Amino acid sequence: MPPLSRRLLLQAGIATSAVATLGLQRLEQAAAADEFDVLRTRWLTLNTGGPIDPADAAFAPALARLTADAQGFLDTLDTSPGRTALWSDLPLSPSSGNFSISYTRLRTIALARATEGTTLTSDPADRLVAALDFLHAKAYNETLPETGNWWFWEIGTPKALLDCCVFAHDVVSPDRLAAYLTAIDRFVPDPNRRTNSATLRETGANRVDKALIVALRGILGRSAAKVEAGRDALSDVAENGKNSVFTYVTSGDGFYRDGSFVQHGNLAYVGTYGNVALSGVANLVSLLGGSSWQVSDPNRSILLDAVEASFAPFMVDGLMMDCVSGRAISREQESDHQHGHDTTSSVLLLAGGVEAPYAARFRALAKGWLTRDRLNDYLASASIPRIARAKAVLDDETVLPATQGPAHFQFFHQDRVVHRRPGWTFAIAMSSKRMARYEWGNGENLRGWHVGDGMSYLYTSDQAQFTDAFWPTVDAMRMPGTTISTRPRQPHAGTSGTGTIAAYAEWVGGASYRGKAGAVGMHLINHDKTVQARKSWFCLEEAIVALGAGISGTDGHRVETVVENRNLHAAGTEALIVDGQRQGAAEQAYSDPSWTHLEGVGGYLFPAGGRLTAGRSERTGSWREINVGNDTGGSPTPITRRYLSLVLDHGVDPQAAEYAYILLPGASKERTALLAVDSGIRVLANTATVQAIRSVRDRLLLANFWAAGAVQGFASSGPASVAAGWSGPTLHVAVSEPSRTAQTIRVTLDERVRRPLALDDSVTVVAIGRSLVLDIAVGGSRGTTHAASFALR
Repeated sequence: MPPLSRRLLLQAGIATSAVATLGLQRLEQAAAADEFDVLRTRWLTLNTGGPIDPADAAFAPALARLTADAQGFLDTLDTSPGRTALWSDLPLSPSSGNFSISYTRLRTIALARATEGTTLTSDPADRLVAALDFLHAKAYNETLPETGNWWFWEIGTPKALLDCCVFAHDVVSPDRLAAYLTAIDRFVPDPNRRTNSATLRETGANRVDKALIVALRGILGRSAAKVEAGRDALSDVAENGKNSVFTYVTSGDGFYRDGSFVQHGNLAYVGTYGNVALSGVANLVSLLGGSSWQVSDPNRSILLDAVEASFAPFMVDGLMMDCVSGRAISREQESDHQHGHDTTSSVLLLAGGVEAPYAARFRALAKGWLTRDRLNDYLASASIPRIARAKAVLDDETVLPATQGPAHFQFFHQDRVVHRRPGWTFAIAMSSKRMARYEWGNGENLRGWHVGDGMSYLYTSDQAQFTDAFWPTVDAMRMPGTTISTRPRQPHAGTSGTGTIAAYAEWVGGASYRGKAGAVGMHLINHDKTVQARKSWFCLEEAIVALGAGISGTDGHRVETVVENRNLHAAGTEALIVDGQRQGAAEQAYSDPSWTHLEGVGGYLFPAGGRLTAGRSERTGSWREINVGNDTGGSPTPITRRYLSLVLDHGVDPQAAEYAYILLPGASKERTALLAVDSGIRVLANTATVQAIRSVRDRLLLANFWAAGAVQGFASSGPASVAAGWSGPTLHVAVSEPSRTAQTIRVTLDERVRRPLALDDSVTVVAIGRSLVLDIAVGGSRGTTHAASFALR
């Protein structure tokens, strides 16, 4: 095995950060050693932060936290000769994951022991080794079958065990190491496949996890073949790239060209599984950089591009939106800010191992997220190596924080939309025959019933809206933006295994207008097919226009549309103004209101009136009620939060009901009252065939055609989402076919144009004269937006 040369180390992307943490002299000494030893030492450094200055105040909280956690586990560790478990709260059993959680605690002890500046009361080496031997004998060895959740056997435990062996390499004897690696070889012999399934091949985040596991196992076991197998699993060399994480997928798990990231086949998951994939690749790039096995797949730019295409759109001032975090929304220790911190950390780590221009762009993105998160200080909760990387960027005046300007994103492969404006961001989570409503299982997300039914997320200056115990305390039947039956529903049981809840509609998606506005639609068919509705959102510069039509119910219960259900936190008293009068009672009904304004949030207009109920309530719940998972179960401690809800009542078993409301995020009370008189927005149609608006201020015409139809000189030959806008002397047209059932759509617009300026290949100009007629070849385009622009007469 050739030694690492100084030139190779400095050429590799990791060299920049390695020089900063190890110091050049130490790095050169390592380069002269065996390559496996160099990589093992590098992994230790990546996890401990290397030789930090314990006197630096920035590291003090992390060192104290690591010391306290490790000391607490040591103080409660059962060392008696007849022990049956390492900790009394983690009894070992064939079906629980307590053995894996036990390994994770041992990892904390080993990490504290290896980290400079911790203050454990004594060296835990003997207790650590004895505990590893105990778990190997009783819970994790090559003679045992997999029971319970496969993840504990094939990912959770081997990751923690390998880290223990690296962090405590000086006291884990060769015989012990060989025994532990034999167990890992039993449960993770091949990073490309699921061990407990003869046919299942790993994809997405699970593949990346296993790639890292097998590479580390190769480093510790001094097996070049294993390290190579781990690296090659990222590219799926075994199956000619079929499941490579460095390729765009067209179905199933992975990254899509539109920026979508899917895991478990039909779930939007960039906030958690996507983070795992990004972190794993960043770690492997950093670990193997400059070595004989560095990650050099020429297509790795696909994952690098995903930082800006898949992750950044869902980041808001340092937090990661919950609408792409799946069942993890029910985990008490994993808030949207924590998921955002994980993304920031991975991007910073990746920046140290990649070339220009990615490195500079990643640092700028991360610095922007770090500096805009006012609620949850990254450094206060970060680990030591994360602090070191963040400090390096924060202290570098040449790195300017990237801003996130106005933008509109349609992720048609994962049924998600993000509309970003100065001061606020709006997101919509939908579902279809292609994308599940939500996931539950392993005791998690027991009340996620409506999070994929058109739930809307409004992010304003309140960075704690969804962080502050929202999920355990909100009325899970009344998620903002949804249309629902009030028939009571029961939480899922806390069984093992995961499951997704199917959706039934085809027409879900929309058209993006020049990346700054858009039309969005969802044919809602609820979980038991007792409620249907055509729901549209038209995203503008200052407003979100929400229309509903064809609303029907058949289960004998009231049907409601939830305009808002706002977390006012523990003691919020924000004023609600309805048509100029302050709301009085805890719950008050209004007939045909014109406008409302919620202090600190913005305004709401009701151009079609309706029966509106404004309610204030104190809701008490616990994290345990929504998550009883083995390793993620929440606290049973009751939590109380105040909520302000705005609900439109459609009555019992309505037929052809409708609604219309306009959100004005960030608008003042005075601005809301003014726009209630003339918003500049006209609802042109709101039926089960077509929903359309015209915005005078935005110079936009937006429509969703659920079937062939026409509205005020605007027509479509079939299902389509259409946007037309006037910008100076130019007309821009954007069309998509969200139902994916048509081959060609003909769009007609009563507008005189002179000539085309730009046409997508899929757009054919049929006529220019009294009207503009376009044929759009939408077959096989899967809901993508087709664009054209024309010079006006």
